Amino acid sequence: MSGLKQELGLAQGVGLLSTSLLGTGVFAVPALAALVAGNNSLWAWPALIVLVFPVAIVFAILGRHFPSAGGVAHFVGMAFSPRLERVTGWLFLSVIPVGLPAALHIATGFGQALFGWHDEQLLLAELGTLAIVWWVGSRGASSSANLQTLVAVLIVALIAAIWWAGDITLRDIPFPAITDVEYPPLFAALSVMFWCFVGLEAFAHLASEFKQPERDFPRALMIGLLLAGTVYWACTVLVLHFNAWGKEMAAAASLPAIVVQLFGVKALWVACVIGYLACFASLNIYIQSFARLVWSQALYKPESPLARLSRRQLPLNALNAVLGCCVLSTLCIYVLNINLDALIVYANGIFIMIYLLCMLAGCRLLKGRYKLLAITGAVLCLGLLAMVGWKSLYAVIMLAVLWLFLPKRST
Repeated sequence: MSGLKQELGLAQGVGLLSTSLLGTGVFAVPALAALVAGNNSLWAWPALIVLVFPVAIVFAILGRHFPSAGGVAHFVGMAFSPRLERVTGWLFLSVIPVGLPAALHIATGFGQALFGWHDEQLLLAELGTLAIVWWVGSRGASSSANLQTLVAVLIVALIAAIWWAGDITLRDIPFPAITDVEYPPLFAALSVMFWCFVGLEAFAHLASEFKQPERDFPRALMIGLLLAGTVYWACTVLVLHFNAWGKEMAAAASLPAIVVQLFGVKALWVACVIGYLACFASLNIYIQSFARLVWSQALYKPESPLARLSRRQLPLNALNAVLGCCVLSTLCIYVLNINLDALIVYANGIFIMIYLLCMLAGCRLLKGRYKLLAITGAVLCLGLLAMVGWKSLYAVIMLAVLWLFLPKRST
């Protein structure tokens, strides 16, 4: 059976990863970090990048040596067993009913800010967004990458324009001296900010679609990580400089408020459109990654429709199945009026568990200094699970339930 089409280059990979990391967080997390840690949050971003680097390098090395649409599940299967590979895949897919509808709601919230949409209008906007994701996905990874590279350029351009219009210089940056940093709020900010770097596991599913995965996948991952971290830091500078944060202000409203302050109310649509596109880019890479995971998991049964590729070598049937689940989840959440905030925290625990499984796979598959980095990454993930607290039990229970009750494959 032919594999997925290899059509991604370095620039496209950087665009895909950076937008998946920025996603919904670029408009909200800098204000949340400022609320938790004030000026100390300016030190938190470089600290977080340093902490995430061991995890990112392990992802990059595994993706370079073992490129697969299965992503982390494939790495885990190689390191441990086919059954744990399936469990990991299903653990990743279990995020669909909660995480994706929540991201859809955040994305269409920009339409609410612009046009005053509510209820049925927001629901239609969410379903319309899924239809656009289907259209982009049906055109291949290259189309997704080109769109998301454009989104990354727009985000960087918006931040640069605000810096320029605000006449911000290095002397205006409220960097506290290293001796004056207050560490408890710094650590509290890190636990909030880590979610900005959830996205590496989704990017891993696209490794096999690079023209030269051994060379370009790790480069795209590291450059995209640094670019996203720089943008988040620059946004935090803006939020602190313009005092656009506080308990009385919605976190996602911070950057749009600065845009209105500098450029007038008519410029609000620019911020809202870019905000929507950033959310869409994150949604898109996750849904395309889920589709590739479903396709790779279905390969053991070649006669399954989910195992078939389209004429353009795309997992279109798997994409349709994933989007169908998204539509059903979105409709159920709308009808039942479910509050997603608490559920998102549980979903975050699943992401950390997936990162931990990837690091453990790295401990088995890698050697030398890379193995040491995998061990470091595993310790970091355990620490993050501890930060989540008792809510991390959801991820542990899901892992145990899937291991015990996932049907065995017939051989």
